[in-house]
Amino acid sequence: MKLQNKVIIITGASKGLGVAMAEECAREGANVVIAARSKPELDSVAKRIAANGGKVEVVVTDMSNPAHLEALVGCSVARFGRIDGLINNAGVNYVKPFLEVDLKEWQRVLDVDLTGSFLLTQICARQMKSQGGGGSIVQIASVHTHASLAGAAPYDAAKHGMVGFSKAAAVELAPLGIRVNILSPGLCATEIWKDIVAAAPSEQECLDYWNANIPGKRLVTPEEVARCCVFLLSEDSSCITGTNIFADLGMTSLLVSREPYASKAITSQ
Repeated sequence: MKLQNKVIIITGASKGLGVAMAEECAREGANVVIAARSKPELDSVAKRIAANGGKVEVVVTDMSNPAHLEALVGCSVARFGRIDGLINNAGVNYVKPFLEVDLKEWQRVLDVDLTGSFLLTQICARQMKSQGGGGSIVQIASVHTHASLAGAAPYDAAKHGMVGFSKAAAVELAPLGIRVNILSPGLCATEIWKDIVAAAPSEQECLDYWNANIPGKRLVTPEEVARCCVFLLSEDSSCITGTNIFADLGMTSLLVSREPYASKAITSQ
C-alpha cells in the first residue's frame, strides 16, 4: 500500500472528486480526515470507508472560515497524532459574464478557492515542520490555469493564484522535506458534467462538442484523478515538487477543436 498509516486530510470530500480521493487514499492504507460543509454527506462517505476497514475522521469545515481550518488540523492531530498529507480540493465557482460579476461573488470564490487553500496549506505545513519535516501537499487546480472559458473570471483568478503561491511554498518548504504540487484536472465525470449536459440542446450534441476538444475523446474519471493524488502523496513522487500536472486527456495540448468533417491528407511537395 502506497500510503500505509499516513494521515491525509481531504477537503471538499462530500461529493465528486473529493469522495473518490478519500476512498482511494483509504484503500492505499491512509488514515483519512474528510472535510466539507455538509455533515450528512461526510457521514455517508465515512460509513463506506469504515465498512471497508478504513480509519476515518469527519470534520465539518467551511474553507472561508480561518477558525475552521485551524480546528480541522487540530482535530486531525488529536485523532491520529500527526499529518502527512493534504489534498486541497474544496472549491466553489460562478459561471457568469465578466461584466456582470459582482464583488460579493468574486470575493466568495477567492475566499474559498484561494485564501482558504493558502491558509490550510500554511497551517498543515507548520504542523509538518513541528513533526520534524516531511509531507506532501496536493492542490487541486484546473485546466483553467492554462487557458480560460467565458464566464470564469473569479475561478480562473483563484486557480492561477493557487499555482502561484504553491510554487513559492514548494521552493521554501523543500529543505524541510515538504513537497507541494498542483494537479489540474480536465473535464471530469462529476456533478458539473450533469450541469453542462442540462444546459446543452441534447446530451449527444454536448458529447460531440467536448469530444472534439478532448484528444482522449472522453471525460476524466474521479478515480483517475484520485490515483494521481495518491502518486503525488506517496514516495513514488519523492523528487517532484512545485509542479503543475495536467490530468486532462490532452485537452490543454490541443490548439483548436477537431474539424467537423473529414480532411484530406496534406503532404509536402
